[in-house]
Amino acid sequence: MAKKEHLEAIGRLIDTLDILRVKCPWDAKQTNESLRPNTIEEVYELTQALLDDDCNEIKKELGDVLLHVLFYSKIGSEKGQFDIADVADAINNKLIFRHPHVFGNVHADTPEQVAQNWEQIKLKEKGGNKSVLAGVPAALPALVKAYRVQEKAANVGFDWETPEQVWDKVAEETSEVHQAINEGKQEEIEAEFGDLFFSLVNAARLYGINPVNALERTNRKFIARFNWLEAQAKEQGKALKDMTLEEMDALWNEAKKVLNK
Repeated sequence: MAKKEHLEAIGRLIDTLDILRVKCPWDAKQTNESLRPNTIEEVYELTQALLDDDCNEIKKELGDVLLHVLFYSKIGSEKGQFDIADVADAINNKLIFRHPHVFGNVHADTPEQVAQNWEQIKLKEKGGNKSVLAGVPAALPALVKAYRVQEKAANVGFDWETPEQVWDKVAEETSEVHQAINEGKQEEIEAEFGDLFFSLVNAARLYGINPVNALERTNRKFIARFNWLEAQAKEQGKALKDMTLEEMDALWNEAKKVLNK
């Protein structure tokens, strides 16, 4: 059950925002449109803190995201559209409706069964006229979107029977990339690379790996190694552009040992 101190803390934040909305020129002029870029930035900062597993930063960034939720709700209230109570009630009602295995008599013992039930319930929410993939935002980054559309399709049974089967598809798409490259048609090369990326995202999903997290881990690993390589070259009085590939490879291999990643 909700604790009194939790509700009081949220109430204090709402009161502070109410004051700022009246007395601070910056807060007073904000609109949904002006806040949107900041909201996106805050979500990315929260994502970074989660990747770093930094509890203090997670707490701080969650606060920033919470402030934006309250801010949009405040603007909605000023327009007579909705307030924070409406927002909270809407998500609470949705959670109860979409978890009949907890609040109703539907049976689901595994996360997979819950996900399948979830997709069926969401279709019913729009009277059965909503497409399975309609809930995937068009503005999502391509890698995230690929993962989500595959996940949603899988939840209604459109999926490989076993994870191993996906590797034939990956091999097929790899072959088609090579063929397109040999033919030298840039548009076809781009299309085939897209198919290959899509199949690799599917493979990651089937093995329980989030491809966005996996790629970001590799990004950070590459950056750390490259920064070390660059620093070592500088200590040797060399610029990377003046080094041979063999010299850089030697430093790269040393970076892997020193950084242990």
